[in-house]
Amino acid sequence: MGESPRGSRAGSRDRASQNHSTSVEQRPRRLGSLISQALSFDDADAYAAGEVGFLARALVQATMPHSDPKTNEFVRHNGHYTLSILAPKGVGLPYGRYPRLVLAYLNTEAVKRKTRHIELDHHFSHFCAALGIPPTTGPRGSLPQLREQMQRLFASTFQCVFHDEEKGRHAGDGFLIAEKRALWWDPRRETGDASWGSHVVLSERFFREATETPVPLDLRVLRALRSPFEIDIYVWLTWRFFRLRKPVSIPWDSLQLQFGCGYKNPRHFKRRFLKYLKSVISYYPEVRLTNGDKGLVLKPSPTHVAPRDSQMKL
Repeated sequence: MGESPRGSRAGSRDRASQNHSTSVEQRPRRLGSLISQALSFDDADAYAAGEVGFLARALVQATMPHSDPKTNEFVRHNGHYTLSILAPKGVGLPYGRYPRLVLAYLNTEAVKRKTRHIELDHHFSHFCAALGIPPTTGPRGSLPQLREQMQRLFASTFQCVFHDEEKGRHAGDGFLIAEKRALWWDPRRETGDASWGSHVVLSERFFREATETPVPLDLRVLRALRSPFEIDIYVWLTWRFFRLRKPVSIPWDSLQLQFGCGYKNPRHFKRRFLKYLKSVISYYPEVRLTNGDKGLVLKPSPTHVAPRDSQMKL
């Protein structure tokens, strides 16, 4: 008899050490909780569990800040592709884990419902639960922090530019995430509930980007990863492996330009990248890669969530 999907996934975890160099093998830190969470996902794949999410490709190739950059402009590079984010003075740029989870939620709803009008619920606590964020109040609670990050996200302008000087090619596109938003929650209250339903109207440009060629993801993994750096690595790997047909080496300096995080010392960036890569591999053991002195070598591997026919242009 054929091996069950659960057995197949578990087997791939047993073979994980064969796919990764010793420098990216698991360490004891967080290992127990990560493995137990990852194994619990084996009961059903993302489609069967109703946990398939999506993220716009433009926001996978380059990403938002991991921590507060204390500035109103942020730039990330990935080869010929550049993502620039500009925030109004006095508002600030979106950063960290929360805006990434919000973007995945909005993108997923747009794909599933095929509409730019996204309802966010009367209850802020319910919305937090959908994002996998425990609702807490107080000055440093999750409710006020999430609300602030959403305000930053919706106020910012995103500019995507492709520039190849050698071939004389240049193209660019700018967009807001939302053209309208109404966030009626009060984060000072215990639940943040409101009398009116909060909602967002996605901009036409972002809606097209979000629905035409979205990257499919496992929302359970997105919620389980605790660091924005881990989230960025996970979505980037599953996107890269969709297209990868032969091994490719990506220089560490290129990865630093793409993921950034404000590290001035390349060795510090590499150390942090490999640390977070270990967490991602706990949930995505099918990846085949090696840590080289000059770069990360990716080898053809299954994408984490296989796209359906309508998403085959990734």
